[in-house]
Amino acid sequence: MTDPAKPVPAAPRFAHVAIVGKYQAPGSRHVVDEVAHFLHDEGCDVSLELETAQNTGLTQYTALDVASIGQHCDLALVVGGDGTMLGIGRRLARFGVPLVGINQGRLGFITDIPLNGYRERLQPILHGHYEEDHRALMAASVWRDGRCVFEATALNDVVVNRGGVASMIELRVEVDGHFVANQRADGLIIASPTGSTAYALSAGGPLLHPTIGGWVMVPIAPHTLSNRPVVLPSDSEIAVEIVSGKDASANFDMQTLTSLLHGDRIVVRRSPHALRLLHPVGWSYFDTLRMKLHWNEGA
Repeated sequence: MTDPAKPVPAAPRFAHVAIVGKYQAPGSRHVVDEVAHFLHDEGCDVSLELETAQNTGLTQYTALDVASIGQHCDLALVVGGDGTMLGIGRRLARFGVPLVGINQGRLGFITDIPLNGYRERLQPILHGHYEEDHRALMAASVWRDGRCVFEATALNDVVVNRGGVASMIELRVEVDGHFVANQRADGLIIASPTGSTAYALSAGGPLLHPTIGGWVMVPIAPHTLSNRPVVLPSDSEIAVEIVSGKDASANFDMQTLTSLLHGDRIVVRRSPHALRLLHPVGWSYFDTLRMKLHWNEGA
């Protein structure tokens, strides 16, 4: 019988939550189980992403593959680092399921709730108090002899680079069918605003605010130093053709790659889908940059 003097907790805004864990990390089983208990105490039904369930051995929760999470869950909670978020985010974006990240990794640009003290930040989100942030995705394809031989989706970047041989590759770059340049370099990065804080930043590219509708195209160690990063509209179609060089490859968020031949074309367009990220109320992109890039820490 309910005690009339005790307030009844409000039903959560997100009734069914799936947990995606960084199951390779030490102690991940305990962390995932603890977070699952917290969600249950908040009134949520809890499921685990299939590989998370299999690798943590937490069999007391329903295990769902990505498609089932997309169809049946209201929220996906990622417990891990940015790599874990990238992996599941690309696959869930087409379902429109929002994601929240609890940072169990190192950087945490998009998994921005620290593991220490996550309860205080996560509880308001579960009950509908949050900032929502949409991140553009890139749809990439590899074309050989007029035929598409590979397709992938990227949240961070598409990178075309040379193999292990210590020599440059030559790339022909086109934007919307217009010839830009033949570039001799170690490679070329095409990054989203989300990916502008990743490999593109280390190669000298600019930071793009997530709300900017653009891509940044950054050469890697170009032979001609006047080849500089270029910011392009995100509705552009970028084509990169392999002209010369050995063992060139294409990487999509640094997770999927395919060996490339001379004459292959890598085509990058904006995906029709976007990643929905939820943040605590008061979240600021500039707070994230200041903390993660250690601004204001100089003498």
